[in-house]
Amino acid sequence: MAESLHTEILVIGWGKAGKTLAGALGRAGKSVTLVEQSTDMVGGTCINIGCVPTKALVHQADVRREDDDPAAYFRGVVQSRDILIDKLNAANREMLESVDQVRLVVGGRAEFTGPKQVRVIGGADELDITADAVVINTGAVPRTLDVPGAGGPRVHDSTSIQHVDPFPARLAIVGAGPVALEFASMFAQFGSDVTLLEHGARILRSEDEDVADSVRQALEDQGVRILTQAQTTAIEDAADWVKLRTGVGDVTADAVLVAVGRLPATEGLGLGAAGVDVGQRGEVVVDDLLRTSAEGVWAVGDVNGGPQQTYVSLDDHRIVTSQLNGSGGRSRADRIAVPTTIFLTPPLGRVGLSEHESREAGKVFQVHVKAVGEIAAMPRPKTLGETHGLIKFVVDADTDEILGAALHTVDAQELVNLVALAMRTGTTAAQLRDGIWTHPSTTEALNEVLATPRTD
Repeated sequence: MAESLHTEILVIGWGKAGKTLAGALGRAGKSVTLVEQSTDMVGGTCINIGCVPTKALVHQADVRREDDDPAAYFRGVVQSRDILIDKLNAANREMLESVDQVRLVVGGRAEFTGPKQVRVIGGADELDITADAVVINTGAVPRTLDVPGAGGPRVHDSTSIQHVDPFPARLAIVGAGPVALEFASMFAQFGSDVTLLEHGARILRSEDEDVADSVRQALEDQGVRILTQAQTTAIEDAADWVKLRTGVGDVTADAVLVAVGRLPATEGLGLGAAGVDVGQRGEVVVDDLLRTSAEGVWAVGDVNGGPQQTYVSLDDHRIVTSQLNGSGGRSRADRIAVPTTIFLTPPLGRVGLSEHESREAGKVFQVHVKAVGEIAAMPRPKTLGETHGLIKFVVDADTDEILGAALHTVDAQELVNLVALAMRTGTTAAQLRDGIWTHPSTTEALNEVLATPRTD
């Protein structure tokens, strides 16, 4: 017979939004139960298999010396990665275990059996939970490739490739989105011969062509081979290698990374029993307050189909926490100028509208753009020995407000936050242009790039 439990707040999944919400509401005196099906995912995707470990790998790839043996170096880096993640995993568990009002149920899978009713099964143990409010926070999973051979032993997703063994002298990557590009740059720096397979006409199809060309050039200079119009039709496994059949010929590699996107993790949750609607991609459908179609049930993080970013998940927690223990004043509609970064070498930061999006929106604008290597006022990339990239701004011609920016440069992950803040506060391009910035810094590029618009 299953044990029974009633809790005020039930959180399903230990991601950024869920764990932060559980801690905040528990400290506020509410009884909270957090269910996580995997002992390996305590703390969520970001610290275990996503942002933190992959960026640790990116950094170690960047600092590898040419005379370091790729395989030996990679083994050492993976060991360091695992030590870091174990520490973060333990710290995340402690953060919630220290809150008296929070109960943790780890190692059991949750499935709705009715409105605000969940059964958790872990081995032979069962726990029936009822709650006043339920927050779904199950994240997303890598999308698989639907071709023959995609389940072979040398085919990896973004999780398993972090422990690939043996180290692939030749790595083929299917896809050209942020995850694919980050791993292409990373493994090229580690010493792999990387081939990137893009089924479309170019990488970064949503970006302006000059931005995509800047990224392509940086990758190719790192040794990445980029094949476009390369639809993968089959993967054939042999004794010592794997062959990919594509529309532009065969590609032979030692390992394959499939990075063709991530899908909301809703399979097996029994959402129909709870009256929770899902969309075409399996995402939980929510409104701007993150409420689902079922009363008293919210969905936060990647599972609700929004941007798959940890910091967006953190803001999701603010929206729901304000309803469960506050004024309820926050909404997704409040989000303005949310930045993103692809952690290539150098990284690509983006915020707001691109040039082509501004044109499609009927904006009257000016473009300020300059190659990083040509920006005299910004010596920092030269001091670091990394001058690939460009900095591009789209500026409203009437108000001088920034419509958007693409920053392909060292420190882009920091500079883009400054630009996003400027956009939220109405700071003009002239104010950024005339700002007093530390030297040498990447921010100094604003003094020069924003001084003169492009003449078409």
